Amino acid sequence: MSCQLLHRIDPEQNMARFYRVEVLPDLFGEFVVERRWGRIGGRGQFRLASYSTTFSAAAAASALVREKQQRGYRVAG
Repeated sequence: MSCQLLHRIDPEQNMARFYRVEVLPDLFGEFVVERRWGRIGGRGQFRLASYSTTFSAAAAASALVREKQQRGYRVAG
């Protein structure tokens, strides 16, 4: 459905991180927000959260992206 990829890169601190937020449908008619984060080039960690409507899942994903942008992450690309 929708995917947002963010990067936070600071060579002085040896920091190269990514944060990906994606909204996906599941097999049971609900929607899942998948968050994946870690060092660029690695698999990273992930967490899933389930929502009953696409609107609530998209709102949660947008809130996560805003929070990360406040912490210094920028849209990749």
